[in-house]
Amino acid sequence: MDPKNKTISEFLLLGLSEDPELQPLLFGLFLSMYLVTVLGNLFIILAVSSDPGLHTPMYFFLSNLSFVDICFVTTTVPKMLVNIHTQSKDISYTGCLTQVYFFMIFLGLDNFLLTVMAYDRFVAICHPLHYTVIMNPRLCGLLVLMSWVVIFWDALVHVVLLTQLTFCVGTEIPHFFCELDQILKVACSETLINNIYLYVSAAVLGMFPFSGIVFSYSQIVSSLMRMSSTGGKYKAFSTCGSHLSVVSLFYGAGLGVYLSSAVTHSSQRSSVASVMYSVVTPMLNPFIYSLRNKDVKGALRRLLSRIISCL
Repeated sequence: MDPKNKTISEFLLLGLSEDPELQPLLFGLFLSMYLVTVLGNLFIILAVSSDPGLHTPMYFFLSNLSFVDICFVTTTVPKMLVNIHTQSKDISYTGCLTQVYFFMIFLGLDNFLLTVMAYDRFVAICHPLHYTVIMNPRLCGLLVLMSWVVIFWDALVHVVLLTQLTFCVGTEIPHFFCELDQILKVACSETLINNIYLYVSAAVLGMFPFSGIVFSYSQIVSSLMRMSSTGGKYKAFSTCGSHLSVVSLFYGAGLGVYLSSAVTHSSQRSSVASVMYSVVTPMLNPFIYSLRNKDVKGALRRLLSRIISCL
């Protein structure tokens, strides 16, 4: 049999550890993190949708971010849990490409939504009198729709390029999910075009949103410096605190994965580092927004009171 097979039926995911004694611990840990992530972000969505006081652009984008975070972790963690529970490592070829596709979509949407939220804060602080006119429902919907469309086509191109590669039978992926970079490393054919497109798209779709966030906050800081009231400065900047925390966590985790891969060249350490941005960050986002935002805290209390009263 030819060891190289373009129609390979499955890959093997090596996971975070091959130690049998650690598998129950990993299963319990990731199941707990997954449930906390889903429930936490679901409560944010329900709180925003049920409270008329939160029907503003900022919370519209927050509810979209929470939805994307739920989808983000659902793309990878359930399959990992199934593999641990069944003591299996396999993932079908189609399932792997599907995982790559949706993982890239939701990762990219996280990045774009954080940028849109930074723009929303820029308009609210630097152009408060025109905020409701600029950030109208049509523009908010259009910004989210454009983010979906751009990321949809970018991820599709990556997957189409992946289907042109050849993989060896029994290919092992040293990760707990099908990450594009790891798949390209284990391909048995030339990946030059894939890598070129990966670096170009990462540069464009990564640096453009990041530059937008930096520009927005540079304008916000400049506007705050011109304010004479200390109380006004604090009130204005406090609305950015939660968003800045989430942005720092998102980009910090991504930078950590990049440095881990570049410095150690260890696939296992890179896999462990990637847990930060693929699982931990979506789990912490609702806590950051609920603990640092009194409007969200109030809406969550009212929501929980209604739920308890119905029980």
